[in-house]
Amino acid sequence: MTTFKKQIIYIKHHERTLYGISYLPENIEKCPIVIFSHGFNGNSTNFEQNSEYLASKGIATFCFDFCGGSVNSKSDLKTTEMTLFTEKEDLCAVIKTIKTWENIDNENIFLFGASQGGVISALVAEELKEDIKGLLLLFPAFCIPDDWNKRFPTIDSIPDIYDLWGVSLGRVFFEIIHDYDIFEHIGNYNKNVIIFHGDQDGIVPLEYGIKAANLYRNSFIEVFPEEGHGFSETGNIRVLEMTYDFVQSNI
Repeated sequence: MTTFKKQIIYIKHHERTLYGISYLPENIEKCPIVIFSHGFNGNSTNFEQNSEYLASKGIATFCFDFCGGSVNSKSDLKTTEMTLFTEKEDLCAVIKTIKTWENIDNENIFLFGASQGGVISALVAEELKEDIKGLLLLFPAFCIPDDWNKRFPTIDSIPDIYDLWGVSLGRVFFEIIHDYDIFEHIGNYNKNVIIFHGDQDGIVPLEYGIKAANLYRNSFIEVFPEEGHGFSETGNIRVLEMTYDFVQSNI
């Protein structure tokens, strides 16, 4: 088992500051790294167990709070200022920063995104495909544009503030994805992709995961029986182990 160092990191970009935590294995010159992106109203603690497990096996990890991504975020921005594309800027800034770290192997940077964070990870992988060695998506919420365009079919129907599960979203969140087809913006990433999706997901129907998997040239979808949007402990452990195997097989 490898010892690792846990450290708080702040990243400044676009006139805002992002809070994150690195888990860096010690006494390893160049480590592969997995960057974890949380879902809607999540934070950097959501993948603490995953990070500690991987770091103890010699794989560095980084978890962070999206700016405005949660009512408990330690990063800047209000939730009413957050959009899919401010979060995309956040993840791009994280990758740019991590590439400067001396003990990280820049040839082996992996993205792991859950739910809304899965959407962001997929979009960033398209833009920075040369920098990303592999993509792991946990019940990625590719339904977001469809869901909100059904609810607010016209620009005029979008409210200034909308409360979703106790989180206040601003008009800009919905405006920027009006008539946006997520599937026109993913699928060109040609390295390996794995999608974890439950067959009882009531938030993101399994059909979205299957459609995404069919778009990628080198993808595999693992369907978890009886799992919803948020896995059981057994399901999470299986994801954790499959993540390690995926990284090991791609470095």
